[in-house]
Amino acid sequence: MEKIKYTDEKMNMIKHQVQRLVEIVAQLEAEFPGRHFTLDGHLVGSIGEVMAAYYYGIELYAASTEIHDGEVDGKKVQIKISQQDNIVINHEPDYLIVLYLNRNGNIYEVYNGPGKLPWESASKRDSHNNKHMRVNKLMELDKAVDECRRITQINHIEKMDVKYKNRK
Repeated sequence: MEKIKYTDEKMNMIKHQVQRLVEIVAQLEAEFPGRHFTLDGHLVGSIGEVMAAYYYGIELYAASTEIHDGEVDGKKVQIKISQQDNIVINHEPDYLIVLYLNRNGNIYEVYNGPGKLPWESASKRDSHNNKHMRVNKLMELDKAVDECRRITQINHIEKMDVKYKNRK
């Protein structure tokens, strides 16, 4: 692997790109009041929440509400999104929607259904008291969800397929 040369030019380029990201964050937060798109970890989660609100008609709760992110048709829903091969949850949700964001910006549905089965199938709690679930496992669990147990789509979202996964 080639050693990276850290130059003033590269650092100026990073500064410029980060400034662009900060501008994008400001635009997203203005467009979706109450969601935090900060670059420290909220960005992808808030993207997932607003995308789920669009695809499923979910009324979002205030940001950082514990356990559930919103509800639709009286169903409380936790929303997760990942660009990697796993998601992390720390409470059993009533319903769970898991989305996947690949590098080209497309969003796919990984899991849509009751939270009980993924919660019970997740790995044991880690040192931070979180449970981890692999995207492939969630895709398998999703196949067993009866259509009547899903959150109804109001706008079409494609199902996740392994060919859409981000490669390292």
